[in-house]
Amino acid sequence: MKKLNDIRVGILRIPVTRIALLVVSDLMAILLASVLSLYVRYDFQFMAVPRNFWDAVLQVYPYNIVILLICFNIFKLYNSVWRYASDTELINNVTAVFLCAVLQPLLLWALDKHLPLSYPFYYGLFLLFFTAGVRFSYRIMRLFQNRRLNHRLGLARVNCMVVGAGAAGNAIMKEIETSSYLSIHVACVIDDNPGCHGKYLRGVPIVGGRESIPESVEKYNIDEIIIAIPSADRSKIKPILEICKETGCKMRILPGMYQIINGEVNVSKLREVQIEDLLGRDPIEVNVDEILGYVSGKVVLVTGGGGSIGSELCRQIAQHTPRQLLIFDIYENSTYEIQQELQQKYPKLDLKVLIGSVRNAARVESIFRQYHPDIVYHAAAHKHVPLMEDSPNEAIKNNVFGTLNVAKAADTCGARRFVLISTDKAVNPTNIMGASKRICEMVIQNLNRTSKTEYVAVRFGNVLGSNGSVIPLFKKQIEQGGPVTVTHPDIIRYFMTIPEAVSLVLQAGAYAKGGEIFVLDMGEPVKILDLARNLIQLSGYKVNEDIKIEFTGLRAGEKMYEELLMDEEGLRETANKMIYIGKPITYDADNFEHQLQELYEACQDEECDIREKVKEIVPTYQYERMG
Repeated sequence: MKKLNDIRVGILRIPVTRIALLVVSDLMAILLASVLSLYVRYDFQFMAVPRNFWDAVLQVYPYNIVILLICFNIFKLYNSVWRYASDTELINNVTAVFLCAVLQPLLLWALDKHLPLSYPFYYGLFLLFFTAGVRFSYRIMRLFQNRRLNHRLGLARVNCMVVGAGAAGNAIMKEIETSSYLSIHVACVIDDNPGCHGKYLRGVPIVGGRESIPESVEKYNIDEIIIAIPSADRSKIKPILEICKETGCKMRILPGMYQIINGEVNVSKLREVQIEDLLGRDPIEVNVDEILGYVSGKVVLVTGGGGSIGSELCRQIAQHTPRQLLIFDIYENSTYEIQQELQQKYPKLDLKVLIGSVRNAARVESIFRQYHPDIVYHAAAHKHVPLMEDSPNEAIKNNVFGTLNVAKAADTCGARRFVLISTDKAVNPTNIMGASKRICEMVIQNLNRTSKTEYVAVRFGNVLGSNGSVIPLFKKQIEQGGPVTVTHPDIIRYFMTIPEAVSLVLQAGAYAKGGEIFVLDMGEPVKILDLARNLIQLSGYKVNEDIKIEFTGLRAGEKMYEELLMDEEGLRETANKMIYIGKPITYDADNFEHQLQELYEACQDEECDIREKVKEIVPTYQYERMG
């Protein structure tokens, strides 16, 4: 019964009226093509055409109808959506008509009829003219109708510049032409290939290379610039973006080459130009096979799985077919979001979401006993530097002893590998958050001495767009009209995108032997002031005119620059040039455990001078003493 209903629905959906009109127009096209073929052959004089030729045309007419209907059906010329007709439909139309013309001599021979030798040629020419003309005129009428509709709806026309006259640019412009939902007018095209200059792409002039962008923006009154060069890497895109952002136009960009390969080039794939596009660094590549080899088929636990780093860890781990993925976090809202995302994207993934705190040793141990994770990624931590300066005991409770709880449970339950997410702020720390993460590194190195579990730490700098980073703050300040606050004009930081950092964390985990501190190469440091300026310009505003930048001074515990390595640590390369291994610093393990116990008691008693005890453990920790 269901199949019968589906068939009925399918029949109802067939545009019968449109097909009937196309068939009628094709029948007329056959007749007109036949008549005009003789008319042209005899120098545009009907009276000069022999009567037996007119008789032959009429007698083969029914057979030509059958031939045309068969050929046109084979090439689906009655089923195509002609409002979006393209070169594919035109090729199909030409091929079908060519077959109809080629079969003419065979048909005349079979019916013993005679027509001029030039008849099949003229017949095919006129038949193509009429059949293609009717079909493509529908698309042209739709274009005009869309423009009238946009005008009637009062949609403001957006003058647009497309940068890139290749396949991606052509595809974007084609969709803009045919869509009834876009009020975009492509006024000009930019391309660095001198051979294109002065030519036209889909009727739009290619006015010059990147140096012509500012002048063309003024000349054509451009509102929006679309960057359609998915094959170019970021180092090549950056200079173009630098020019574009000075124009004050809104900018959108096509993400990558895979969009071309997958045939997904359309306006919906365009995204806003982001700050990472201006870093001028190519995306970091990792060896997916290495990651797959040690994650696939394993039970993987991610603590802090609802956070910015933890959730991206879950996304990338889910791609590598783990036997089971466990997400552990105390914040239910963000954890719920990543749960819904992964369930939708990976319906076959064995996913368990567990709510609880790493500070609760009993809860942590019960999870390890129940699920027996093979690999643990410990991303749960308090990381906001200014907030932790005001609540140092909480930083120690959560970061240090939360890590200790999870690391001990990994040892007790026989986990194969434990990966701590650390930070460059652990190096010569000037804030309690950084100092607490340095103690975390010492905790896992200490456990690695006696445990069969391989404990490692991965240390990296700031990640763009993570919770609490400067980019979301700057965006919010810009939305509110400014000012954008920067602590110091010369402050610099290392930056990496969240997916890049997580990919390197996964690969570093694959290299682990136990006891290492992996250091990620963060590239060249970036001035925070430059980030603020770029973000203001990307938002379409002028710096210190529309949006002001204010300097607020360094906050408590904040450095002018971050370090990834201590003086005592040497670097050893790995197979990935972006990942290095820092040499572990030796320390008295027994004394460390004694100090750790004292620190635990101090933070539980809410002692106000806990920084003194932290400095005993981390001699490189520098802070302003109270009183």
